[in-house]
Formats: sequence, structure tokens, C-alpha cells
Amino acid sequence: MSQRQLHLNLNFIGAGTHSGAWRWPGNRADAFLDPDYLVEVAKIAERGTFDAIFLPDRPAHPDRSGTGPFPALEPTLVLATIAAATRHIGLIATVSTSYNEPYNIARRIATLDHLSRGRAGVNLITSADLPSAANFGLDAVPEHAQRYRRAIEFAQVLQALWESWGEGALIADAQSGKFIEHDKVRPIHHEGEFFRVRGPLNLPRSPQDKPVLVQAGGSDDGLELAAAHAELVFTAAHTLDDAQAYATKLRQRAQALGRSPNAIAILPGLVTIIGSTEAEAREREAALWELSSLEQGLKWLGGILQVDASGFDLDQPLPAGIPVPVNGSTTFARNLLAKAYQPGVTLRQLLRTRGGGANNHRAIVGTPEQIADDIIEWFSSGAIDGFNLMPIILPSGLEDFVDHVVPILRHRGVFRHEYEGTTLRAHLGAPSI
Repeated sequence: MSQRQLHLNLNFIGAGTHSGAWRWPGNRADAFLDPDYLVEVAKIAERGTFDAIFLPDRPAHPDRSGTGPFPALEPTLVLATIAAATRHIGLIATVSTSYNEPYNIARRIATLDHLSRGRAGVNLITSADLPSAANFGLDAVPEHAQRYRRAIEFAQVLQALWESWGEGALIADAQSGKFIEHDKVRPIHHEGEFFRVRGPLNLPRSPQDKPVLVQAGGSDDGLELAAAHAELVFTAAHTLDDAQAYATKLRQRAQALGRSPNAIAILPGLVTIIGSTEAEAREREAALWELSSLEQGLKWLGGILQVDASGFDLDQPLPAGIPVPVNGSTTFARNLLAKAYQPGVTLRQLLRTRGGGANNHRAIVGTPEQIADDIIEWFSSGAIDGFNLMPIILPSGLEDFVDHVVPILRHRGVFRHEYEGTTLRAHLGAPSI
């Protein structure tokens, strides 16, 4: 086995990444609310020795809610359910820094970390959509730079709270009657632009010392947050050159802050459509499009670009001159516009090449061997450390990957045969930061 090992997370989205997956024969349309289904999928990923389950979240009712399931259950409660039924796989919950308080989140994630014996992580996002803002009493989305200043301060408070108990602070010695070494439990006395938090946290350090911090965003502000605090980054990269450029920027910024340039695991999203032959995989993809709504795809596109796309012609290119929104999901919008404005690309083609569902990540259609070769090529480049896997259908697409792609990755010496540690930090090879 080679020294450097691939990392794989499952980005768990309902019935699968594709917007038509919930209508696939044999799938249950309401399974996204069923704890047995959630545990079933997690166990498949654990059988494949994945690093973690990654749960996205959006604290609002989505516009596309009439055409299929969406992230609805609160992630930390889902992951607590999964934690009770699994032993090894990591548990990463997405949390909005714009609409939460750091003390509550520090306590909630630390609780999950204790209950799972050290398998918890938290993905910090800044929530760029108006429906979420409206649910928390706002008439507009906070300005982009402000959201990221708040997110950076949020991460600082999380870290301080998790570190407010020193090593050996919990004694719990019934014979001597000493429970806590009080000199090792200290308030943090944080006073910043957005938060005033006295502390300390009311929980001791976890079995992995503290939960893993994750960040998802590719803007300059997102890079600053990741470089300063993240141990894992969920990013979007459509070409190897894109991935290399992102990795160079992130690693240079981390090094400038005194961190190792390799301290942050970089995992782009990857949509997989698997068949025993390439033709079979493409037939599966085509069948899914028959179950999907391209008109709903236009709503998705309009939401990302912050335009009314309802009158756009699917068989024409995207109208010229649409800018990257100043205050929105800038990374997704930039990637989408780059693909849209390639010569001859119609909106129908654009929507059908984004992998289906509400995502803007790279998709591979092919055999297990083709997918494994692609993964190994990217991993061997050094630009990325693995992928946030996004199977086109769940659970069958994940089973195909675990049963047919993972054995190839193991045979090629880039992926573990079994878990070598018990915590998420151990899976990632991440030290405390």
C-alpha cells in the first residue's frame, strides 16, 4: 500500500444526485425521511471504508420542492442516528454560520463527537440565498464580505470553545472525589465584531481531541476561511488544471498563515454514473433524464445566476452578458457561466451536462475501470486528496461504486482495505490545529 492514501466522502443527497433519481424504479420517493434508509446508505459507505458521510443543508424550503426530495432533516440529528448504527465512518454536518450561534454549534458538534467516539466534523457555509435569510428575519442576504467575516469569527470561536478544556481536565475519580481539574477549564472571553462568548464549553475534549472543521466554497473569502481554519475542503473542479490552480492558491495561503501547505485535504465533488459498459452507463443517464424536469433545471440555473430564467429557450444558448452575482454562490455561478458560454452550448445541453440534480460538479459516465482510472489520474497529480462522491442514484449507484470501483482502487494501492483508526481525524490523517 502506498504511503499517500485517497480520501472518499459520500455527499448524501436524498435518492441521489440526479434530479430524476427519486423516480427510478425500485426507489421510494419518501425514503429521505426514513431512518432505516439513511442508515442503510451509511452502512454501504462504511462497507466501502469511506472517510465520512457528508450531509448538505439549507435552512429554507427550496423552489424545486415540487419535483423531488431535498435536504430537509436537520443534519446533526440524522448523523446521531447514523452514529448509533455504525462504528467507523465519519459524520460531517453542514451548518450555516450566518444563522446560528457558535456556542450552540460547538456544543452540538462536540456532543455528536462524544456520542460517536470521535467521528464528527462540521462544514461551515455562509448561506447566500434569500429564502434562508427571510427565515431569520432578514429582508436581504447579508453582503458577501460580511458573511465571510462572520464565518471566520465563527470558526475562531468554535476552536476556542473546543480548546477551553485542557488536556486532563476531566478527572472523574470517584475514589478521590475529584471530578474536574478546574485550573484546566478556562473561559474564552471572546469579544468580536459579531459574537460575545464567555465560555468555557460545558463538554470536555472529545476522543479525537476536537471535531474536524470543513469548508465548502471557492471564492477569495472562502479561501481565506479555509486557509486559516479548515482541515478538509469540499470544492468544485471541472478540469485538472482548475483543481491544480485552486490547490496552489489554497496551499500558498495556508503556508503564509504558518500552516503546512498539506494540512488541508482537498476533495472536489464527483458525480458518478456507472455501467458494466460505457454504453450501459450512458443509457442509465439518458433514462434518468426522461424522469427529470429540465424546466425545473432552469429554476435552478436562475437561482444560481440570480436571474429570471423562466422565459429562456432550452434550445438556445444562455443569453449573453450575465455577470457573476456579487452576493451569491459565486464559485458555482462562475463555473456555470464558463460552461454556458462555450461555443455552441445550448441550455438543454448545459443542464444535461451538469450531472443532474442541484449541483455544479464534474460527472464521469463509464465503467468501473474508467472511473477508477480517472480518480487515480487526478489523485496522482497531487492537486487533490480525494473526492466528495455524489452517486447519480442512491443506494444502487453507491453500491456499484463500493462493489466495483473500490476494489480497483484498493488493488492499485491508493485506497485502504480497512479502517486503520477509529476517529474521523485518524481517517484523514489530520493533526490537531
